Amino acid sequence: MFANCSVTNRRLRSQHFTTWMLAMTVSLTLLFAVTPASAQDQTQTPPQSDDNGKPKQDVPPEAGGPGGDIGPYAIPKKTPEEAPPPPPPVSPKKVEGMPDYSIRVNAPLVNVDVLVTTKSGEFVPGLKKDNFRLFEDGAPQSISTFNVSKAPITAVLLVEYASTNYAFMIQALQASYAFANTLQKDDWIAVAYYDMQPHILVDFTQDKKAVYGALNQLRIPGFAETNLFDALYDTLDRLDRVEGKKYIILVTTGVDTFSKLTLDKITKKIKDTKDVTIFPVSVGWIIREMYEARGRSAPHGMGIPVNNMDYLQADNEMRNFAAMTGGRAYFPRFEGEMPELFHDISTDIRNQYSLTYRPTNDKLDGTYRKLKVQVVAPDGGPLKVKDQKGKEQKIEVVSRDGYTAKHSVD
Repeated sequence: MFANCSVTNRRLRSQHFTTWMLAMTVSLTLLFAVTPASAQDQTQTPPQSDDNGKPKQDVPPEAGGPGGDIGPYAIPKKTPEEAPPPPPPVSPKKVEGMPDYSIRVNAPLVNVDVLVTTKSGEFVPGLKKDNFRLFEDGAPQSISTFNVSKAPITAVLLVEYASTNYAFMIQALQASYAFANTLQKDDWIAVAYYDMQPHILVDFTQDKKAVYGALNQLRIPGFAETNLFDALYDTLDRLDRVEGKKYIILVTTGVDTFSKLTLDKITKKIKDTKDVTIFPVSVGWIIREMYEARGRSAPHGMGIPVNNMDYLQADNEMRNFAAMTGGRAYFPRFEGEMPELFHDISTDIRNQYSLTYRPTNDKLDGTYRKLKVQVVAPDGGPLKVKDQKGKEQKIEVVSRDGYTAKHSVD
């Protein structure tokens, strides 16, 4: 009976276990059946990605700044009121005992060549910086540098050679050869002539034979017109490309007959040109005086009406051209005067006092400034010069009348 009860109990326990296992199996089946469906519903909307294919995270409105591999760096944005003020400029430390300096570079140096001779034309040597007084528009200037120029010359021999008066042509050739005889081996010379227009016979050379060869070409004149202003303007324009101090030896009657340029325009060109000195040598004086003695004016060329007033005006223009550039005008009458005349010109060119100064008027306004140079004794009194016999002689001071200041747009 006890044996039958045990069997009955084992059967009951077996049925309860089977029933529990079946219930657990059903529960697990239902659980796994619901989970994939939920996951499928969640993946229907794919997440947003950046340009590199990485998931893009939402950025809170208050975040800012650059993004990184793991998302943006949250940097709160600042309002304009919160922006810090710029730092104050740093002032250099002042060194005790060192004075304050200022540099002014807008006023360029001005060069003035001065020729000092006796009344007879002899060069006055041995002058020092203290012997010179320099004025610009009446205001005294402080001389910065001082020296005596003895450099070789760079010059253009510009000759009037046209079908005008035979006496004019002969004297022009005599003067040109006389100048060529004064040349030294280190001098640079160019030769040109003009009638209706300028003609270059030889460019700058140190060969005296080339200079003589150029002058030998002046035998048969062409046009009767003497366009001095056009030729002088062209020469100045060409010399503007040459460095250093330059000279124009102008052999001419001074009469302009047919130039396109007016006197005002060539005068302005001369004023605006720097580092060029003009030495005019007038030709034809002896024939002019012969005609004037007969109450007539020397003919200047066939069909060209020129009277005595035209010649006098030409002489005055030559003096002005020389004065504006620091040269001297010469008016020889006879052939015998030529060698001495050009010897004086050569001496004038090779023995000049060169002064430089920085103007007190530092405005770059392009105005014309008047210059005046005085030569005095070291004590400020008049300079006394004596000849070999001990006789006092008056001196002549030759320099340019003025210069044109630079303009601010140059």
